[in-house]
Amino acid sequence: MGQGVFREHHFRSSDGLLLYARNYGPTPSASAKTPIICLPGLTRNSRDFHQLASFLSTAREIPVISLDYRGRGNAQRDTDKSRYTLVVETADVMAACAHFAVEKAFFIGTSRGGLILHHLIDCAPSLIAAVVLNDIGPVIEIEGLLAIRDYLNSKDAPTSWATAAPFLRTLHGGDFPALSDADWSDMAKAIYRDEGGVPVADFDPAIALPLRGLTPETPLPDLWKSFDALNQVPLMVVRGGHSRLLSEATVREMHRRHRGMTAFTAPGQGHAPLLHLDGPREAVAAFIDGVAGPR
Repeated sequence: MGQGVFREHHFRSSDGLLLYARNYGPTPSASAKTPIICLPGLTRNSRDFHQLASFLSTAREIPVISLDYRGRGNAQRDTDKSRYTLVVETADVMAACAHFAVEKAFFIGTSRGGLILHHLIDCAPSLIAAVVLNDIGPVIEIEGLLAIRDYLNSKDAPTSWATAAPFLRTLHGGDFPALSDADWSDMAKAIYRDEGGVPVADFDPAIALPLRGLTPETPLPDLWKSFDALNQVPLMVVRGGHSRLLSEATVREMHRRHRGMTAFTAPGQGHAPLLHLDGPREAVAAFIDGVAGPR
């Protein structure tokens, strides 16, 4: 991943933790264009958006920012594990906006990042110009959440970089038949950091601990009220064709409530789709172009 296409930023959260972001393309303060802010999933980090951010920023000269919230990637781990919550992570996103002097942005939220946007629309609606929800919505299917619980809390892990991509393919290949060998290799580089030549998952393990108590009977929160607030902004939802977290029925109800919503299904992908692959990349770019207006 060529480091020349982005600049690294370290900044403080509202409670003093050191957070991290990548800025692709021009800085928001040096551009008249509305920036794009990319929010990764539960245990993922800014590297997930490298290819998409490079594509969008280069072709359109739009500032693109991808974040590491607390406990992920290059952000500091929180000594108080109780602060790994959506409310606190929403505040981390607001701290990033303040650091970059962003008053309004297009947001792309994958999984957990999309849940954060359901909170952000309630507490800071003026920040949001448009939203892309990547395989997430106001209803989360327990089957998909249980699958995430199982693999995040498993003790199985690759023992070398040579086995990292095949390991991920063994875990997730059934949900992602569209991915090539190169895609699995890219995913491994995004998920793992290097420790003495060994790939290690790049997040605080405490983030996954709350999932251990999940059962098929666990009640999940209803976020329809927050979703309805998104009616005030352009909205796109991307669903993986093999997703077990976001159902087709939920997408249909989302569209009924938000008639202007754009929906796209990423074929051959599960939770959560890689947005830089052929198909979703063009769909997301077309949505951004549509809401941003002429280049």
